[in-house]
Amino acid sequence: MTALALARKWRPRDFSTLVGQEHVVKALTHALDQQRLHHAWLFTGTRGVGKTTISRILAKALNCTGADGQGQMTSQPCGKCPACTEIDAGRYVDYIEMDAASNRGVDDMAQLLEKAMYAPSSARFKVYMIDEVHMLTGHAFNAMLKTLEEPPPHIKFILATTDPQKIPVTVLSRCLQFNLKQMPVPSIVEHLQKVLDAETVTYDMGALRILAKAAQGSMRDALSLTDQAIAYAAGPVSESAVRAMLGTLDEAYLIGALNALQAKDGASLVAIADEMAIKSLSFSLALQDLASLLQKIALAQTVPSAVLDDWPEAAEVRRLASLFNKEEVQLYYQIAITSRPDLSLAPDEQTGFTMALLRMLAFKPGDGSGSPRSAGPAKSGSQLSGPAAAKAATMAARPAVAAPVSAPVPPAASSAASMPAPTPVSPPARANVVIDSSDPDWQSWMKALPVRGLVQQLAFQTELQKWEETPSGIRAQVLVGMPQLASVENVNRLQEALSNYLGQTIKILTETGKASQSIAAVEAKVKQEKQEDAEHSVANDDFVKTIQAEFGATVVPGSIRPIQ
Repeated sequence: MTALALARKWRPRDFSTLVGQEHVVKALTHALDQQRLHHAWLFTGTRGVGKTTISRILAKALNCTGADGQGQMTSQPCGKCPACTEIDAGRYVDYIEMDAASNRGVDDMAQLLEKAMYAPSSARFKVYMIDEVHMLTGHAFNAMLKTLEEPPPHIKFILATTDPQKIPVTVLSRCLQFNLKQMPVPSIVEHLQKVLDAETVTYDMGALRILAKAAQGSMRDALSLTDQAIAYAAGPVSESAVRAMLGTLDEAYLIGALNALQAKDGASLVAIADEMAIKSLSFSLALQDLASLLQKIALAQTVPSAVLDDWPEAAEVRRLASLFNKEEVQLYYQIAITSRPDLSLAPDEQTGFTMALLRMLAFKPGDGSGSPRSAGPAKSGSQLSGPAAAKAATMAARPAVAAPVSAPVPPAASSAASMPAPTPVSPPARANVVIDSSDPDWQSWMKALPVRGLVQQLAFQTELQKWEETPSGIRAQVLVGMPQLASVENVNRLQEALSNYLGQTIKILTETGKASQSIAAVEAKVKQEKQEDAEHSVANDDFVKTIQAEFGATVVPGSIRPIQ
């Protein structure tokens, strides 16, 4: 005899064995216990989350007569009466499951509604379950509206769909709608444990986690994959067998890649990509899993208690969280998710994956306090520092965006920008800056500071309001145009960088307001003036006027750009 698939064999038979849909079970059991029943229910959700299963359990609850044949409607079907056993076997004459994908026309709906007028053969209610109801045509929906709103007392409708957006509002308003959730990984793992224990199949917990993750919230998919894993392993369901079956990546590769990034070891990164190619592993899934691992590391850095001890990679996540700073993790995560869609544009997936790793290495961020960390040895004359290095790090987070047009700089800063970049120095050495207390050159200082990321953005959004010398140092009162940048951490880092640059202790006090003389505001104003001049020149150009007059031409809005 052919073995029954696990997804069919272990289909829940009552509400108590249903997994992961407590909100639906609670509502239906209370309605059954209180005898407050609607005439139509709509269950929505992705594949394999229990729509058909709940429909069958609800049909049994409505028609259960108990083991003695004298029972009433109940939220706990007995599983022994003719109604319960025949619905489970799929042969109950008064429970009709209809596939709307193959019976979607108005004629099919007319036949169904015509039969609905007759009383049930032996049941308390005649239950119609219409699966994938969104596949019905517009005329079929219109044909069922009246009956769906006021059906005969012996009729109950159960509708199920994976795409509720395609169902007319007139139908939705006539049903009680329940949105079934995707199954969380821990719930799937727990259920698979019970199933395999009952089936006396040996397994690894790591293998069950991989199967649960691959199921993507579908319990049916998880059980089907488990069936496949049992056949593939031909013995204990081990983690290595499941990874080989699914082609998933061993996290040792990802952890090795992060270790190589920390050590600035480009050769190891390339070797890891080569080894993955030899084993025909998916580079797209590798970037997906790398982004997931980086998210856990960022979580460990921000909320350490969120890292659960039962995670297989918990120890490595905590270790890596202590090796990288938050900026590095955020940048690597951004590169991982933006590089994944770019794999189709690369010469091949291995090349795209290797370039993603090398991009992470090339733009490894510094500490933001004046000592940028290079991703490798640089040739003489090619090393970046100051604003140039900050700009390079900012561009690293947007690898798929075209090179922006250079923004104009105010005259006061243009001469400073044209000067050659100073040779980087290591603390405690500092720049030889002359401070004029009566006229501090705030904008030039902000441009010269070796900061990047959010700290650089904060510097460009500040406007000096007050410069005051005190016994403990200099106090600078600044106006910040974007208060969300002025976190305590960012202000402290800007303050430290400025103190190192000027060679004096600087205390920065921030105040929220419109910073009209900040670097960002001045550059934006100059850019706007150039844009307006360009648009004015085009609008008053004789040739453009002639083309517009003779051919009815128009200037495409937003197409004019000033010459830089």
